[in-house]
Amino acid sequence: MTLSNESALREHRFVHGLTVDQIATLAAHSSRVSFAENEVVLTHGQRSSDFYFLLSGSVAIELYSQRFALCVQALGSGEVFGWSSLLDDQDTVFRARARESTVALRISGESLKMLCRTDPGLGCELLRRTLQVVAGRVRATEMRFAEMCGVRMPS
Repeated sequence: MTLSNESALREHRFVHGLTVDQIATLAAHSSRVSFAENEVVLTHGQRSSDFYFLLSGSVAIELYSQRFALCVQALGSGEVFGWSSLLDDQDTVFRARARESTVALRISGESLKMLCRTDPGLGCELLRRTLQVVAGRVRATEMRFAEMCGVRMPS
């Protein structure tokens, strides 16, 4: 049995603490998507357009070029990616690749930006939580570079 988008979102860690109405609003703008193992979800440098709530499976967040791919962070159920879709005219910073069969809820960045403008309480909370995601991504990148340089970083 598959949970409705609203039920699935209600259980998602990113939205814990939001009101029932706020979660219902987000769910109403979401669609369920699936990705096959090794499927590229977001390509570095493409115009960012969607925000994803991971429900199952996992996604590798990678620094990517034609010569290399470096996994910066592995995300699983309860985590989100696609934060750059909340910014106007922003290209995707990292590549996101499914590590296994993965299911997520997708909300367009345009819908999220509209919700932020029309419901300032929800918008403030979404942006605060998204900034925590961005800070975590920066920290993961810093840790990965330090590891490559042989520098031990405090946890």
